[in-house]
Amino acid sequence: MGLFSFIKNAGAKVFGIGKTTEEEALEDAAKATELARVKASKLVNAVEALGFGVTDLDISVDGDLALVYGEAENQATREKIVLVVGNTEGIASVDDRMTTAVQEPEAQFHTVVSGDTLGKIAKTYYGNAMKYPVIFEANKPMLSDPDKIYPGQMLRIPALD
Repeated sequence: MGLFSFIKNAGAKVFGIGKTTEEEALEDAAKATELARVKASKLVNAVEALGFGVTDLDISVDGDLALVYGEAENQATREKIVLVVGNTEGIASVDDRMTTAVQEPEAQFHTVVSGDTLGKIAKTYYGNAMKYPVIFEANKPMLSDPDKIYPGQMLRIPALD
């Protein structure tokens, strides 16, 4: 009759090996929960390593969404924490549920595109390319060099004093 092709992992479990669909689903859910816990722990460690003033920091991850809780000492710190979390590979959005000890106006945000420089961004927001150090300082310690920004990165653009 010839050779017939079948899907290897489909069909009845005649040999008594393997797992049922329900067992596989439970294992997958357990793995996803553990992975989310590990990601959240690493994000907390990354934020804490930067020495931000935040109390009761808690981060949870659900797929590519990170939920961030805690009380930041000020609005700039709060925004920097959101940027650290959001500018992490695998995180597409951040649900900021933090509070601040001191209420202050929020900064604007800019997503870097190919060809952007801090000078070009400063020219757009402040009308003066030479104001780029304001943006650089507002994004420390996440930025270590004003020339090292990348497409897709989100930056804080604070109001000028």
